[in-house]
Amino acid sequence: MNARDDILQLQARMGESIVGQARMIERLLLGLLANGHLLVEGLPGLAKTRAIKSLARHLDARLSRVQFTPDLLPADITGSDIYVTDGGKGDFRFQPGPLFANLVLADEVNRSPAKVQAALLEAMEERQVTVGGKTHPLEPLFLVMATQNPIEQEGTYPLPEAQMDRFLMHVSVGYPQADAEAEIIRLARAEEDDGGTAKPPAGGAGAQASEQRLSPEAIFAARQAIHGVTVSEPVERYIVTLVQATRDAGRFDDDLKRWIQVGVSPRGSIGLDKVARAIAWLRGRDHVTPDDVQAVVHDVFRHRLILSYEAHAAAVAADAVIDRLLERVAVA
Repeated sequence: MNARDDILQLQARMGESIVGQARMIERLLLGLLANGHLLVEGLPGLAKTRAIKSLARHLDARLSRVQFTPDLLPADITGSDIYVTDGGKGDFRFQPGPLFANLVLADEVNRSPAKVQAALLEAMEERQVTVGGKTHPLEPLFLVMATQNPIEQEGTYPLPEAQMDRFLMHVSVGYPQADAEAEIIRLARAEEDDGGTAKPPAGGAGAQASEQRLSPEAIFAARQAIHGVTVSEPVERYIVTLVQATRDAGRFDDDLKRWIQVGVSPRGSIGLDKVARAIAWLRGRDHVTPDDVQAVVHDVFRHRLILSYEAHAAAVAADAVIDRLLERVAVA
């Protein structure tokens, strides 16, 4: 079995326990394959926590969950030096925090003060933690999925735009369709019968697959394969033009000029290239097409665009601005 088959099988296993959120599962895997981090925003009860728990269950990886609260301190997530006595002698030893895991769920990240957010975002960017003047590297396989609740904003600490740029993708999660909601009810009922964990039917293909856990080496092999996905010069030019259009919107559309205050950073260019290559590989191609770019551009640009007061006053969302960009920028 090759690396792509491993990932597709992982995606199918996750889909057995998460109904109606196939797009979120795909985005979570794209973040893993592109070696980036995700900011997931959605109302309560939309399987955000369940998704990363399912990924950890089917992947040979350690998951840690941090509930961000106003009284959280940076040391609560990074770890700290503690004084330990042994044989009459005392010494300071580093006690790792929850960031020292393969998968980290930062639940409701906007409920903690700036210092805690900064400690998390530094670990995401540098892949290391510095405590007491000593640097501690994080796991080679390391993904942070931070969640935000779009309601109940009183008493929260919104992430600054410059810090949100550290996330590879900003994924927006919506309600499932009616048929999927009915399936969710049936799945929850089955989990009650099984004591809390729904199991595939006996003898089914999922029964054997659910007992297997994908090794981190399979993820590294997939990333290596994605490095071989080619981006032609016209598609590369299309990516660059989309980014440039957010910075010089007046050349493309008067409305875009009024709506966009600050355009996408170079991290957005790099991120769009990485995620487009990842989704092309996941779809079974060795090259990126404009369709691949368009499939992920909303998730890569959504949190990087800073909209003007006029856009907010007119209730123009970032997704609507990106839709207009795709209309105005010609495909190479």
